[in-house]
Amino acid sequence: MSKMPPIHFLLVDDLEENLLSLEAVLKGEEVVLLKARSGDEALELLLRHDVALALLDVHMPNMDGFELAEFMRGNERTRHIPIIFVTAGTADAQRRFRGYEAGAVDFIQKPIEPDVLRSKAKVFFDLHRQRQVVAAQRDKLETASQGLLAADRRKNEFLAVLAHELRNPVASLHGGLTLLERHEGTDRTVGIREEMRRRVHHLERLVEDLLDISRITEGKISLQKDRIELRTVLEHAMALNREQLNASGHDFSFDLPDGPVWLEADLVRMTQVVSNLLSNAVKYTPPGGSIALRARCEDDWAEIAVEDNGLGIPADQQEQIFEIFGQIEAHRQQSEGGLGIGLSLVRQIVQLHGGSISVASAGEGQGSTFTVRVPAVCEEALSTSAEAAR
Repeated sequence: MSKMPPIHFLLVDDLEENLLSLEAVLKGEEVVLLKARSGDEALELLLRHDVALALLDVHMPNMDGFELAEFMRGNERTRHIPIIFVTAGTADAQRRFRGYEAGAVDFIQKPIEPDVLRSKAKVFFDLHRQRQVVAAQRDKLETASQGLLAADRRKNEFLAVLAHELRNPVASLHGGLTLLERHEGTDRTVGIREEMRRRVHHLERLVEDLLDISRITEGKISLQKDRIELRTVLEHAMALNREQLNASGHDFSFDLPDGPVWLEADLVRMTQVVSNLLSNAVKYTPPGGSIALRARCEDDWAEIAVEDNGLGIPADQQEQIFEIFGQIEAHRQQSEGGLGIGLSLVRQIVQLHGGSISVASAGEGQGSTFTVRVPAVCEEALSTSAEAAR
């Protein structure tokens, strides 16, 4: 458990030497001693601090210990603070009755016996510490409960989306089969088969997404690393999205470092990372927009950036999109049947490569830039090292 906050004791006495004596007896590493010379000073301290125990001198000018205790009992914030009265006189039955009526838990006679006072104070220290521990555990349980509720809500949303996305292509395939039976041997069958092929591809994509969900939740994503060139990754990703890029009518630009950039990486998985970012840029950028794929290598890091001038991402949702099933509600129409796991998978793949991914967006309609950083070796850096060695 993380370090607990210190516990406050309140010491109230109009004589400084008495306060110093109490302080000498009760001081400790986990205790903060709040000292007051009057009832008014004590009330000010009680408004600012959570106090575990109050030791009040009975005989004080203006406001004595009993009156201060009555004020404390009348305030919701301080009414439950244990009070020990410290008195130099004899505590007769009448005075004790008044003290207990004002909320006292005990009386201590002056001169004070240090061991007795420490023993009594330790009881209230332990009680307060236990309450702090219980409160901390309650807060953790509340946080965990909220997390479980949020996960359950995302799961239900995901299942609703999945049911919808599965129903559409299945219904389309069923309708296609019916049309094929009716129009067998005619020119219409070519278009019907092409539409059915697209629906089958969509189903295959949904199944792959479901398999990736299983891999993510069970931590079974594995990498087959090899020494690969960054250009190869980017060219493969562009090839996978070429048809989508051409059909969108976007202005596409591509910028690479002059020299080779080498990664110790899984070619298939890194291609999947860049391909996913390019695919998202196309989907969430209105026709005729601009998309840029840029890469550079600096200080043993390769940086891959996919920039667009599309729908953008609200600031309060920029972290959410990397969570599994995380999607921006206003963008679901542009998601084209995605299940909201793409960026979660991308982040896991990048982290398995020892890297990181971030997003920057000025907000709705302002476009976005996704930046991936992974360890790399720049050819120019190797050349510079070789020159230095000579």
